[in-house]
Amino acid sequence: MRAVQPPAGAFDGEPGVLRFITAGSVDDGKSTLIGRLLFDSKGLLRDQVAALTTARGAQSALQDGDIDLALVTDGLESEREQGITIDVAYRYFATPRRSFVIADAPGHEQYTRNMVTAASNAEVAIILIDASRLAGKGLKAQTRRHATIAALMGLKVIVAVNKMDLTGWSRAVFEEIRENFERVARTLAIADPVYVPLAAKHGDNVAARSPHTPWYEGPPLLEILETIEAARGVSAAFRLPVQRVLRMANGARAYAGRVESGVVKPGDEVVAMPSGQSAVVESIRTYDGSRADAAEGQSVSIVLDRDLDLGRGDTLTSQDAQAVKSVTADLCWLDEAPWEKGRRYLLRQATRTTQALIESIVFVREMTELAEVSEASGLKLNDIASVRIKTRDAILGDLYGARPATGAFVLIDPVSNQTAAAGMIREAA
Repeated sequence: MRAVQPPAGAFDGEPGVLRFITAGSVDDGKSTLIGRLLFDSKGLLRDQVAALTTARGAQSALQDGDIDLALVTDGLESEREQGITIDVAYRYFATPRRSFVIADAPGHEQYTRNMVTAASNAEVAIILIDASRLAGKGLKAQTRRHATIAALMGLKVIVAVNKMDLTGWSRAVFEEIRENFERVARTLAIADPVYVPLAAKHGDNVAARSPHTPWYEGPPLLEILETIEAARGVSAAFRLPVQRVLRMANGARAYAGRVESGVVKPGDEVVAMPSGQSAVVESIRTYDGSRADAAEGQSVSIVLDRDLDLGRGDTLTSQDAQAVKSVTADLCWLDEAPWEKGRRYLLRQATRTTQALIESIVFVREMTELAEVSEASGLKLNDIASVRIKTRDAILGDLYGARPATGAFVLIDPVSNQTAAAGMIREAA
């Protein structure tokens, strides 16, 4: 299903903005947690609160725990009928310390593709775990799958152990779940996950410390979100995928696009990839006039000191870029149609599209023990794998860990036009 994207430019360029996703298995309380965060931070309008409560009134319903906070994000009729999240819902709120963009992702395995879409726009993943159902049973496969996707995309991970009230606020249950997730974190190389026990429905340890967990010495979840450092830093390497070429009144060309990383200013030498032609930036323009520079997230037109034969699909870069036709990448297979060996797909990286072939599978990640199955011969829906890909035309050899915006790509089935896989470049040759 199509994931609903946040409005174009939402919070772009603003300081102190954190984008995070809630993930985890079905019924772990993701939508309820977002509703609670919005409610406690005064991010809901009065009519929204009234719509979520019983006829007894908002305050009495809240005190009785009779408010269905999950309905804040579960807006589709089918979601309310089934009591599950199907599509990705985005919400926005702010505290005096920070602004937030939240993505509520589905927990069902069949909607994993929507979780991948949401994670691609996030910096932090809150992985919820229902403490009442996991005590003595270990983590669910979908929880491990979401943790794997968060690790692949380089997200900072917060583990929210939810519904602790149903365990009698057992510290032993909390520690058991933490130990289980620590094993997952070591396997996936998730650095320093943060753990917090909470009851999202009642607000315990969400916006304020709960009296039910005197053994928990950490801050509540909202304070963690206000102070956590996003895993993805700002890359110094300049990248501007060209979206279109504009002809100016004086006959010169201007190359329009969005700066995906780095900063550029007049006088900088840039390289057009994949051709390798170089030129010097003469001016940077927007609808409002000339600019002294352009930084990540800004859409501009760049005029060079000489015309280059560029078009949509080319990228203006700093001098560190390389063009390659072979990469090793992590893939999340998103198509219901399995991979067919020898079949060519369309690879889309930023604005560039070319034919691509999956030459071989390095391994497929098994979701029970997270083992790397090297003898795998196929890819099916929701598989996470490492593969070797060869492209017809050169693409940017940016590694995802250093430059996520240009180190990511999608594979598209040229017949059905379905997105077959989301990929992250790990090695470029």
